Amino acid sequence: MSSEQALPLDGELAAVAARMSGLLLSRESVDSVLELIVSLASTTITAAAGVGVTLVDAEGGLVTTTASAPLVREADALQYELAEGPCLAALEGCSPQRIDDVATERRWTRWCAAVAGSGLRSVVTAPMVTEEGCHGAIKIYATAPGAFGPSDERKLATFAERAAVLVANARAYERASRFSEQFRLTLRDRDLIAMAKGYLMGRDGLGEEAAFDRLLSLARVEGTSPAGTAARLLGSEPREG
Repeated sequence: MSSEQALPLDGELAAVAARMSGLLLSRESVDSVLELIVSLASTTITAAAGVGVTLVDAEGGLVTTTASAPLVREADALQYELAEGPCLAALEGCSPQRIDDVATERRWTRWCAAVAGSGLRSVVTAPMVTEEGCHGAIKIYATAPGAFGPSDERKLATFAERAAVLVANARAYERASRFSEQFRLTLRDRDLIAMAKGYLMGRDGLGEEAAFDRLLSLARVEGTSPAGTAARLLGSEPREG
């Protein structure tokens, strides 16, 4: 039987949102956010035999990034292999999907037949959607038939909406972090090149433009970037002593 308390209520969702915000502030990764989502679902849904998250990657591919049991990865792998199943349908239609019993389900018959031997009997899944698009889906598998009902679908959909915002924020934070690191490296390279130009100007009596051309020529000969050649030149510069 489905329970009205099977999924976290708004207060619990708000609490986990605060925990996840703390994770982001402490520079944790998307994986940490996903692990927290799965952990919360696993501890609050007593019928769950396995909980997992499928993410849509930058190229539009699907990957099970977090799973609480081998059953989840096995069932998901079969969905990806057969190109059918409730999780894929949730992603394609941006709507929750539920299977009361894989033994009698008329949709996704190949997938249902493939997972029947694993002990999986019922499923509920919901997409994680924001204004930016669909980031993935949360899915809950059970080994008993009829483990989930309409109320579970609604609650999981609400949970997935909250989780989608947190995942989107975590991804944005990681993108910003990568951009910041790239920007830092760009500034470092620029400074190396500027110092190497000054070194060549002083050593060889060159003007600024000629020194830059010399640096580019050396980089081509050495098969490295201008910044790499600049670092070599500065590293070999005699120290005053």
